[in-house]
Amino acid sequence: MKKLISTILILLSFVSIGASASDSFSINGYYKNFFVVYDMSDYAKLDYLSNNTIGMVSSRLRVDSRFILNKNVSFNLSYSIVPRVQDKHLSLIQSGSSNSEIRRYRINDFKPKLYPGNGIAPKKFAVYHNLDRVYFSISANYLDIIIGRQAIAWGSAKSINPTDVFAPYSFDELDSEERLGVDAIRLRLPIGFMGEFDAGYLFGKNFDFDKSAVYLRSKFYAAQTDFSILALGFNENLLIGIDLTRAIGGAGFWMETAIVSPSAPVYIPNYSPPPNNDIYLRSTIGMDYSLSGSTYGSLEYHFNSAGGNNAWDYLTNLNSSAYINGTVYLMGKHYLIPMVSYQITPLV
Repeated sequence: MKKLISTILILLSFVSIGASASDSFSINGYYKNFFVVYDMSDYAKLDYLSNNTIGMVSSRLRVDSRFILNKNVSFNLSYSIVPRVQDKHLSLIQSGSSNSEIRRYRINDFKPKLYPGNGIAPKKFAVYHNLDRVYFSISANYLDIIIGRQAIAWGSAKSINPTDVFAPYSFDELDSEERLGVDAIRLRLPIGFMGEFDAGYLFGKNFDFDKSAVYLRSKFYAAQTDFSILALGFNENLLIGIDLTRAIGGAGFWMETAIVSPSAPVYIPNYSPPPNNDIYLRSTIGMDYSLSGSTYGSLEYHFNSAGGNNAWDYLTNLNSSAYINGTVYLMGKHYLIPMVSYQITPLV
């Protein structure tokens, strides 16, 4: 609670600064609400589940602030608080967090749950919070430098992004407006026509090198195609990725592929069979097309070599580096993802 009070005081100090220097200070935010129902019939045999259907009401209040120190330097801070009313057993199943909220690349952090505290039995009401952005942005001639907690994400695929391993969204994520912040130093340099060179270092907990990440990424345009090439080292894994997008006829086309060489085998205590830590490939290929002025459709195929062809392989695969360090979450090998959207009105 002391950490929450400290954060609120920081936000209030920025508001007071903004009152006296409105030209250099801005503050905004939003409030949103989700209502979710889970069908738990497949887990009906679990002793702690009394109902097959359980639900959750989750709200999010976020405040974003920006302070312009001079024409080349700005400071940004964002904080969110998330109260939830949920079946208390959801805390046992999903720890009150979505897959995209696993905070891997942060030097230090608040405990995600404000209420109830750690070690207290799950309750129907819980409050989570997140100091999500704390960074300086420096714009020099032909170079941008970003230092601090920020969002870093890539990938052109719409459902599953193989090159996005820092804080990826799972396919069932509802609240995907803000990417989870990571502690990093990032340099971005524009090159030629629509080109860019991007390099960065992400800090692991307590500056632990084995839990950190470093990347080099180049983006360029050639043969009427946008290309992106990525080399990334994370958790002692090496990822090489390529991402391309272009138009084919009247349709859009994209291919995002990553090949990962895992670190030394990861062994789980009291688990005798060694897990599979072979090199694995993930790739998403897709196309989209505007069927009419208000109807849009897309089709993606995702291949995940780390997955299994049979359901009985799933538990064994969970112990591999791809799932422990590589943020892979889909259990199978082949996925076909169709999508159709219809615009009722410009706002619906």
